[in-house]
Amino acid sequence: MAIINHMMKKIDTDVSNLKQGLHPQNLSYWYDKIIKETIEMAPPWLQDKIKVHQDPVLTMKFNLDISKRAVRYFMIVVDNNLDDMPYSTKLYFLKVQEIMSIEMDKSLV
Repeated sequence: MAIINHMMKKIDTDVSNLKQGLHPQNLSYWYDKIIKETIEMAPPWLQDKIKVHQDPVLTMKFNLDISKRAVRYFMIVVDNNLDDMPYSTKLYFLKVQEIMSIEMDKSLV
């Protein structure tokens, strides 16, 4: 019985950690961190063209307002921060990168 209780507690902890990684406050923290580092990395003429806005009603919705020329800096910063993120947040930002790559490919065609 002790093994089952231990396993249930571990599963509960794992699920709680996964849920925490997708809380709007957590995503907002990572967006702020990534945008700040992207602005630091980008050349001065691109720094004012890198912004993110969180929807006040749909708190899981973020509008990334970024110049096409600054996308590569954003991608680099996301890659640099992936190891520090919780698992579910990491998956979220990997999906953001995938969507941005697809959109950039569309603009090249």
